[in-house]
Amino acid sequence: MPEATLTTKGQVTIPKAVREHLKLGTGARVDFIIEDDGTVTLKPVTRHVRELAGLLHRPGRRPLSVEEMDEGIGAQLRKRFGRRR
Repeated sequence: MPEATLTTKGQVTIPKAVREHLKLGTGARVDFIIEDDGTVTLKPVTRHVRELAGLLHRPGRRPLSVEEMDEGIGAQLRKRFGRRR
């Protein structure tokens, strides 16, 4: 099991095996979650944009063009706020 040592400044270097497992790179942010039983969980906060690919995909729906997205947004704004003069 990987382990680390706390410095006098309260800093810890996350062991390489853990960084690789969590896919943490330079500048990555992490959360420390204190569980009810006293254990602490370390979770990555940020994701690389490539990991978000397909996040909003809905099977059976065709992709929209930018123009179609703009028109849909405009229609919702007109519906909600009416035409502005």
